[in-house]
Amino acid sequence: MTLRHSAAGIEVLPRQFPTNRGGLCQKGWTAAELLDHPDRLTTPLLRDRPGGELRPASWDEALDRIAAGIRTVQAGHGRDAVAVFGGGGLTNEKAYALGKFARVALRTRHIDYNGRWCMSSAAAAGLRSFGVDRGLPFPLADLGRADTLLLVGANPAETMPPLMRHLADQRRRGGRLIVVDPRLTATARQADLHLQPLPGTDLAVANALLHIALTEGWVDREYVAARTTGFDDVRRTVAGYWPAEVERLSGVPVADLEATARALGTAGSAVILTARGAEQHAKGVDTVSAFVNLALALGLPGRPGSGYGCLTGQGNGQGGREHGQKADQLPGYRRIDDPAARTHVAGVWGVDPDELPGPGVPAYQLLESLGTADGPKALLVFGSNPVVSAPRAAHVESRLRDLDLLVVADFLLSETAALADVVLPVAQWAEEDGTMTNLEGRVLRRRALREPPPGVRTDLAVLAALAHRLQAGAPSYRLSHSRGPLLTPAAGFPTDPREVFEELRRASAGGPADYAGVTWDRIDGAEGVFWPCPDVDGPDSPRLFADSFPTPDGRARFHPVTHRPAAEQVCADYPLHFTTGRVLAQYQSGSQTRRVAALRRAAPDAFVELHPDLADRLGVADGEQVRVVSRRGELCAAARLSPGIRPDTVFAPFHWPGAARANSVTNDAVDPVSGMPEFKICAVRVEKR
Repeated sequence: MTLRHSAAGIEVLPRQFPTNRGGLCQKGWTAAELLDHPDRLTTPLLRDRPGGELRPASWDEALDRIAAGIRTVQAGHGRDAVAVFGGGGLTNEKAYALGKFARVALRTRHIDYNGRWCMSSAAAAGLRSFGVDRGLPFPLADLGRADTLLLVGANPAETMPPLMRHLADQRRRGGRLIVVDPRLTATARQADLHLQPLPGTDLAVANALLHIALTEGWVDREYVAARTTGFDDVRRTVAGYWPAEVERLSGVPVADLEATARALGTAGSAVILTARGAEQHAKGVDTVSAFVNLALALGLPGRPGSGYGCLTGQGNGQGGREHGQKADQLPGYRRIDDPAARTHVAGVWGVDPDELPGPGVPAYQLLESLGTADGPKALLVFGSNPVVSAPRAAHVESRLRDLDLLVVADFLLSETAALADVVLPVAQWAEEDGTMTNLEGRVLRRRALREPPPGVRTDLAVLAALAHRLQAGAPSYRLSHSRGPLLTPAAGFPTDPREVFEELRRASAGGPADYAGVTWDRIDGAEGVFWPCPDVDGPDSPRLFADSFPTPDGRARFHPVTHRPAAEQVCADYPLHFTTGRVLAQYQSGSQTRRVAALRRAAPDAFVELHPDLADRLGVADGEQVRVVSRRGELCAAARLSPGIRPDTVFAPFHWPGAARANSVTNDAVDPVSGMPEFKICAVRVEKR
């Protein structure tokens, strides 16, 4: 999009660009309304005592309070007693600075972010199969070239509307769209074929599709032999996934499984895409791996118009996880436990590699440990609202209340900020420069249109000011370098985003997500720059895997995976499956979108979607209030009857707080590899209120 000042204020205008081609959803068109919203925070807020009211404070008072609290907590409990929680909507520069701040200024291992709940399962599966995690390893326009497009657990018509223009291209070319989703979503209504499995059975469906492809001779054996390893183990595993057995398990008819496998196996070009519906499970990594196995067996990755990809869920869902917000990573998508990576990044930061902390723990494990005997006693939150977005949210809320110090940087008083001891008002998207990286790995520029309001600072300025205070108050926070002079943290935390990006380039150089050849000027002169891009004068990488994979031997890896039940099974007391998702007019925790009048009119309240047959058994009419109860909590909202949902499944969007909070119900079981919670299925009962 493009912004401009007008007599009416700031206007959002369409811009022809390869990814969205001038299209925005309603959330994008109305985004400028938040810039001067009456709820906008323009002064720091401070709580003088636990349980007291937040009051206005000066920046010096607020920052001094934070620095003193950090020093007290770390003096009493060690460096890891302070934690940082970031967000997938932060710019690359802010994500990078936040990771550096945690490891250098705080010297804590405890940092993670809400993107852990977004694409972590697909990221882990991509890394172990392809050697790299990039949402789409090909340009988005390839979707329009696919003869067959399989969307698994994705509803872009509501979650990413501009992407539908590429799907329209595909349909105009005569392409076939197949959607796998327990609900008849707005996207599924446009599909040629809709597979409606029981939540949590996507892995079995993928293995059945590969079973059929093997039986029918659609596997690209030349590709498998030349470009992959491990296929024999997968072939033996999927041999047991007979279509009839998978129909019994998932509810997907054999005829639909066969039609899907045929559409993929006989297509000249095909793309398989997964999203949160397949990934937000305690077996999310294995589920994605099953679809990656299918793509590899059909010879799709690396071919124009074909491949496997993952749809992002946040504004900087790709870039936000590349430069240090994740508990196990350093900039450039380097592993924090890799000695060579530690040496390289420490050299850029001017510290001794041995001073860098080790890996932390994934997001939910971190939040669950807050305020406990062995967990962090202080938390700094940037760009996230876990009181609404975390699984088992009531428990997370209680953990936040047990902290000695909770600091939230935001531009609105979110539900998490309302619990904080200190709230810092920070700039919005139109008030600071920076870069974002989209699902294609295309690095984009975000330009400031105006200065932040008086009293508001940028996140980079906040981090620099805190680093300065921590160094001034405790000499042990000084940065050291075995080959150079001592530096101060303030010097290591510039407030100019261009300067931060230049440092990010050096820190990422040689890593999987190499930005060394990406400059702001180069981005401005093109339609973004695709990573990896190691050389300023060299090409970028819009398409990966054409000749080889970034693995030690250049081959992709198959991984045999088997279906296992959801972490929580239905029973007499909780006989229904519960799943969550988004609606078109709201976004994430809803803290922003619920304040926009047009969006509030379009989607004013939460709801519980029920099949009419289920509603009839419960004696519930459309619009009546119902209670959804799990072993962890409950939500209350109006019933919305729809024949497009399975009769054994209940759906609710997760954008609302309070009594309608869907994540009061969701399960906190996590994937053992990615740390992804099982948002998409748990056992519930529904009661008429």
